[in-house]
Amino acid sequence: MLETLGEANTVALIGLLGGIALGLAARIGRFCTLGAIEDALYGSDDRRMRMWAIAIGVAIIGTHLAIPMGLFDPAETAYLDRVWNPIGTIVGGLMFGYGMALSGNCGYGALARLGGGDLRSFVIVLVMGLSAYVVMSGPLAHLRVALFPVETDATTPQGFTQLFETLGIAPITTGLLAGGALVLFALSASDMRRSYGHVIWGAVVGLAIASGWVGTYWVAMTGFEAEPIETHTFAAPIGDTIFYAMTASGNALSFSVGSVVGVVIGAALGSYSKGHFRWEACEDPRELRRQIGGAALMGPGAILAVGCSVGQGISAFATLAFSAPVAFLAIFLGASLGLKQLITGFSPAE
Repeated sequence: MLETLGEANTVALIGLLGGIALGLAARIGRFCTLGAIEDALYGSDDRRMRMWAIAIGVAIIGTHLAIPMGLFDPAETAYLDRVWNPIGTIVGGLMFGYGMALSGNCGYGALARLGGGDLRSFVIVLVMGLSAYVVMSGPLAHLRVALFPVETDATTPQGFTQLFETLGIAPITTGLLAGGALVLFALSASDMRRSYGHVIWGAVVGLAIASGWVGTYWVAMTGFEAEPIETHTFAAPIGDTIFYAMTASGNALSFSVGSVVGVVIGAALGSYSKGHFRWEACEDPRELRRQIGGAALMGPGAILAVGCSVGQGISAFATLAFSAPVAFLAIFLGASLGLKQLITGFSPAE
């Protein structure tokens, strides 16, 4: 495959296929970060939160099964090879979660809604991708580094698997126990066990994340180019896709571009299959202003946290990075505050 397609095209294809699965999960399985939080807090329905637990558990199990087979080394990933900055994770997670509530979607959700014909999400995608680049490598990059310094070469991998390995616990044991516990927790509710769609699509998301890790690792170890080992996340990759769209003649495809395009394609296929595809636009300038403001917070927030709701919430969790549970909780709290402001306001009820 590498000889025929080339390494860049191969990782882009891996990202595309995983992205299509994620897009289908969003539109058919209703897999959504903000929707899960809103259901749990205001709808008395935690099935979509349990769906997230299944996705994380399956991703953990999949990646840790690959370790003893030599198909994946989490220590080579960006989540583990840099010194963890807890302050950046917390601040970035809060910013991302709050911005997600204002926008009504995370980056992944906005791509999925765009695939269903929602042009409001196109604005969110553009603003989020550009604002992420402004902080990652643009005018505010030096300020970010000054306020939230990151050491890129950690002396020890920043993950629980490697920590427990020093105690004599094999990575596969850690992965099976952690992932299995999350799946069992998700299935402990009888209504969840009866919701086959939630279970299946949660597992599909987890497998898509694991496939990205294993696929890009295989290309990096087999090929000759310095391809990064990565999987799905939706902040900087949106900016990467915008940049590629402007410079394709002098640039190469990447996993990020394939992933972003794949989500849109998968979402479009899922929308058409359910008869839900329709063009939508924003008729309220105040709503658009709020969504743009939220997207402008999400991009920098994801860069500070080194991942979005999918990047830290599932992909980093798959490697059992120290940052993952902290980022997940910060995003949840930020989104909860944003939803409270939008739904009930901060003023006490009279």
